Amino acid sequence: MLGVKITWIGHGSFKVETETQKIIYLDPWIKGNPASKLSLDSITKADIVCVTHGHIDHIGDSIEIVKKTGAVFIGTPELAFYAQKCGVPTEGGDLCPLNIGGSCVVKGIKIIMTNAVHTSDIMVSEKDVVAGSGSCGYIIVTEGNVRIYFAGDTGVFGDMRLISDLYKPDIAIMPVGGKYNMGIREAAYAAYLVKPEIFIPMHYGTFPDQKADVEELKKMVSAWAPFTKVVVLNPGESFEYEK
Repeated sequence: MLGVKITWIGHGSFKVETETQKIIYLDPWIKGNPASKLSLDSITKADIVCVTHGHIDHIGDSIEIVKKTGAVFIGTPELAFYAQKCGVPTEGGDLCPLNIGGSCVVKGIKIIMTNAVHTSDIMVSEKDVVAGSGSCGYIIVTEGNVRIYFAGDTGVFGDMRLISDLYKPDIAIMPVGGKYNMGIREAAYAAYLVKPEIFIPMHYGTFPDQKADVEELKKMVSAWAPFTKVVVLNPGESFEYEK
């Protein structure tokens, strides 16, 4: 494979396969995800797992995947601390805590943590809550210099223009479901701000209160961001991109 392969697991979860067959999971929620056709048992290899925040539909099965495969867990310091408490080893490079603006290079892939506008708490047990862990997004720069912006859960915000100016993403994966993140109108404006070549919508259609008219989204993006192509995937489908 010469390019990058992006598979929508469903909801806000993705699998990215790079030019050199590195495997990255983004917010992997498998068990209990009504949109996912993937089984957790089928995941036997992973190199990096990026988590944007502590809501269960995003931290999902990330810790189990990291412990099973030896992948590097990337998240905020609070998420990394939580992963450590769940048994992810701190030695050997299995944890890479970042904060907004920070970056690391794992197996030739650069990961940059970006801002997101979304609340988040982590439920540690039935009685304890670690609050204020916040939410983030990621810029992923592959070995072939394909630049992917994974927004995570977020509303639109003006500094998305900085993400465009600084990192110039080729592909943006952004939510469109409304209610818990931005809807199609805001997402179309986000495409205008970020200016990707490809926009893959996510975080919609899983539940009745998070529907999105993707055909209307395409029209809005065509009007506001004519330089961007909307690529709509169904859960389990993949998109291949070669730079």
